[in-house]
Amino acid sequence: MWIFFADAFLSIVDKGGDGSTLLVRARRPGDIEKVFPEASVSVGGGTDYGYRARLPRERVAAKVAEAIGAITYPNFKSEVRDPERHDAYMGVWREMLKYQQTR
Repeated sequence: MWIFFADAFLSIVDKGGDGSTLLVRARRPGDIEKVFPEASVSVGGGTDYGYRARLPRERVAAKVAEAIGAITYPNFKSEVRDPERHDAYMGVWREMLKYQQTR
């Protein structure tokens, strides 16, 4: 699952482990810690995601639910303050618009 926060992008998967934890991955340093300050983040690992942390499934679900509950903005794109992140998110938005228009 990809999750786009205004200040963090995370990829969350059930990869390895016993099912009680999830692997939270990020492309940018600090993104995992913005959402999960207690996380022990490893760097590198030879895959396309440079940052990763294994966290309890319940903690990940609770934090995502908390973020949803805290939404007060009428437009997500305007909440993304970092210009580079905004541009990256807009690239995804444009691609998904193209995908929508093919249906």
